[in-house]
Amino acid sequence: MSEIAEVFSERGDLAHLALFLWASGASGLLVWSLKELAASNRRFNDFVAEIARLNHLFKERG
Repeated sequence: MSEIAEVFSERGDLAHLALFLWASGASGLLVWSLKELAASNRRFNDFVAEIARLNHLFKERG
């Protein structure tokens, strides 16, 4: 990574390096948040399915 930074600093393209690092970080955070959102949706669906199963179980008893 330091060699890449050295090449950019020699050429005077530090702004491009900063933009690349910012974009990479933002993209990584987006991917992480989408994975967390998908996991949250799966947990919520499991919860709703369990409530439906309990409701069905209690209707059969009553």
